[in-house]
Amino acid sequence: MSGKQTQDELSAVDPSRRKFLGTTAMAGLAGTGAVLGLTACGAPAPAQGDKSAPAAAASAENGKYEVAPGKLDAYYLISSGGHSGEARVLGCPSGRTIKRIPVFNIDPMVGWGITNESRAIIGTRPDGQLNYWTGDTHHVHGSYNNGTYDGKYFWVNDKLNARVARIRGDTFETDKIVELPNVQGQHGLFPDKRDPVDASINHTTRVFAGAEFHTPLPNDGRDKESPEKYGCLFTCVDALSMEVRWQCRIDGNMDLIATSYDGKYAASDQYNTEGGVHYEDMMSAEQDACVFFNIARIEQAIAAGKSTTIGNSKVPVVDGRKEANPDPKTSLTCYVPVPKNPHGVNASPDGKYFICSGKLSPTCTVIDLALIDQWFNGELAKPRDAVVAEPNVGLGPLHTAFDGRGNAYTTLFLDSKIAKWSVDGAIKQFKGDASAKVILDTIDVQYQPGHGFTSMGETNQPDGQFFNSGNKFSKDRFLPVGPLHVETEQLIDISGEKMKLIHDHSAYSEPHDGIIVRADIIKTRQIYDLDEFPNAVKTKEDSTIERNGNKVHIKLISQAPAFSMREFTVKKGDIVTITLTNHDKVEDLTHGFGIPKYNISFIVNPLETKSVTFVADKPGVFWCYCLHFCHALHLEMRSRLIVEG
Repeated sequence: MSGKQTQDELSAVDPSRRKFLGTTAMAGLAGTGAVLGLTACGAPAPAQGDKSAPAAAASAENGKYEVAPGKLDAYYLISSGGHSGEARVLGCPSGRTIKRIPVFNIDPMVGWGITNESRAIIGTRPDGQLNYWTGDTHHVHGSYNNGTYDGKYFWVNDKLNARVARIRGDTFETDKIVELPNVQGQHGLFPDKRDPVDASINHTTRVFAGAEFHTPLPNDGRDKESPEKYGCLFTCVDALSMEVRWQCRIDGNMDLIATSYDGKYAASDQYNTEGGVHYEDMMSAEQDACVFFNIARIEQAIAAGKSTTIGNSKVPVVDGRKEANPDPKTSLTCYVPVPKNPHGVNASPDGKYFICSGKLSPTCTVIDLALIDQWFNGELAKPRDAVVAEPNVGLGPLHTAFDGRGNAYTTLFLDSKIAKWSVDGAIKQFKGDASAKVILDTIDVQYQPGHGFTSMGETNQPDGQFFNSGNKFSKDRFLPVGPLHVETEQLIDISGEKMKLIHDHSAYSEPHDGIIVRADIIKTRQIYDLDEFPNAVKTKEDSTIERNGNKVHIKLISQAPAFSMREFTVKKGDIVTITLTNHDKVEDLTHGFGIPKYNISFIVNPLETKSVTFVADKPGVFWCYCLHFCHALHLEMRSRLIVEG
């Protein structure tokens, strides 16, 4: 692209703008055996001429998706935030960012990582420092009831520090975080859709987490030069208590996770079944696997005492490696061979299939769960016999979503396209029907899509309205702001035979996966209840200063337009705790509390209580002020912290 091109000339060229793919896309596959000639080529530029009529038609068409001022979106789009450490809530179809949810990061706006309550959730060291102040969120998934979302909870992983967090659906705030033992690179995450043991429980009870990086077990300095002793653990977390129930050791590294609608199985696509520690060692085998976990059998084995522990962890660990499970009738796991280095496994909404994407192979592998049942019953000759289709969908398939009409939508990273294909057509083709139609439509996206997901597509109630393509590059889609470009989330209408691109919205780097949930499912609250907080300052009479040696507790109330005390005096060196309760009961009437020079910044929502603790190590007068606009006298809402030298 010439730097001298005008805006009109830019608008006239092929919208796929593929020229840069020849270097950018294929650079990531250098050394993998990929053929450079397979890179998608740019299509011819459209004919020049009067563009006013098509532009007007396009404007009218897109108008039906517009969410006008004062109107609400039909869906919540809940997404990960990547190495920001947060999760995000967007409106769909508008693409408007509604909320950024701090999870593993520090957020001075709400006080996450600053207040005592949030620090207790994140976890602290003996010296009071946070255990971690970084995180890398990838996958967000919601709790289920009767096979569809119930809006109660959402879970998100931290790949960087091997943690799983839970977000409440009524407040969109993080309420629990658990660190997984003996795990690095906690990547795949998915809740079960019903209890795998108790048939009467038809809601989420467990959350499964897969480790991507294999490490020495235990990883305490031993066996670092013995890769054959490295291992990966598949972890089960209790959905309610957020405690780790058990772990299962497997061969290979795990990528993503899917769970079956009947509760029997969780599965993860795998790469590096070779067990290599260097890049080239992870590419030697022609096939890797999708490993299936028989949850009931694993828990039966643990109940029977057939487990061990690793290092200092007391979590029971069972052995799911192939050599330890030679008999399908008693095996805990089933390894289905798929093309090497796959990326992504997704469950079809009819409950019949898991689909793995090839990444380095242009194929998707369709695995029939009924045949997985047969293998575990000793009725199938080999795990690969559970594969019922392997269609060629395009270059670089990564993730697959569904519309509920029998169609699958797969992101093609190298082609910068979304492929719409028929699952039944692929199965017919695999059986030898040369006339079966598999690929139904493709659409360009800008550029190189990673995750893609459809509206309600990971439930048994997919509505086939929208597909969101999360693209890893934007290049020329937005105004440039320097070397780092924002990424693109592109919304596509999939309600008809042909896919239609509706609009782009920008995404601060680097989101990964997400879900689209009908708005009527989410039931949020507007205010808190004072009784939810044991440390609430319930009356003005309770607004006091308490001293115990050098520990000072200041109890405050905020009620527009003032705090309950005009000033409070402490001594240099005091350990000060401030507890603040917001007594306003009006929806959205939030107050903030900030102390200059002391790194104190947080908000309290209506009838909420938060607290902070700090050392008053700087003498002087410090104006504690309301950070969050609340009232016509907002600027005057402040008190004095006086620190005597």
